[in-house]
Amino acid sequence: MQRFDDIDGGKPFDWGRTSRDYAKYRDIYPAVFYQKIVDRGLCKDGQRVLDLGTGTGVLPRNMYPYGAVWTGTDLSENQIQQAIILAKEQNMDIEFYACPAEEIDYPENTFDVVTACQCIWYPDHKILAPKLHKILKPNGKFLILYMAWLPFEDQIAGKSEEIILKYNPTWNGAGEVRKPMWVPEEYSELFDITAREEYDVMIPFTRESWHGRMRACRGVGASLTAEALKAWDAEHMAMLGKEAPAEFEVLHYVAMAELTAR
Repeated sequence: MQRFDDIDGGKPFDWGRTSRDYAKYRDIYPAVFYQKIVDRGLCKDGQRVLDLGTGTGVLPRNMYPYGAVWTGTDLSENQIQQAIILAKEQNMDIEFYACPAEEIDYPENTFDVVTACQCIWYPDHKILAPKLHKILKPNGKFLILYMAWLPFEDQIAGKSEEIILKYNPTWNGAGEVRKPMWVPEEYSELFDITAREEYDVMIPFTRESWHGRMRACRGVGASLTAEALKAWDAEHMAMLGKEAPAEFEVLHYVAMAELTAR
């Protein structure tokens, strides 16, 4: 279990509890998400890439055809187990192992790119920033990525958040609005921010896949008790049965920051 005073009011959460839902329902980034990375000249053509907080390996697996050599790490053993299974099913040669981001250990100048998708809030950046600077090659890139639904503009997303907050009122993943990608201040002495971008995307769902996507989030499957999760399941599916068509799209935005090692 992880716990942070400034996340969800200090309520513990465990991504390992969501691993099966995560593997099934969180692989939802659209093609443009990956294409924009490649268009920046990153994660392709033999580059060595380290994906921090890889979860079930969504980023390495989807970008594998572009030709980079990927390594993925994650704190959760369960997440890494799912990543290994999925990569094997797809005949992908990707190294995955369980390790806190702060404990990675590689020689100097090992990687061309380090990526961190949906996880920048969790590591201790006082430890991580100098490690990334060390293991990146000269002018290597640290790419921070994030995608979130927009509850104030999308009715289904907004109603889903209301139900999560009913069962988990300290969850602070609610109320997202468009904003530039947050870059921890610890990187300012070792890296330059060389690009930032935000853009909107529409993500298709069915009632089942949106329900699974919500259950796989930190405020639900990773933190609710079994009893609360059962009640949330029933209420959220009932809402979708009334409010959502069989197939629909949910408005999201993507934020990216590219840092270049000095």
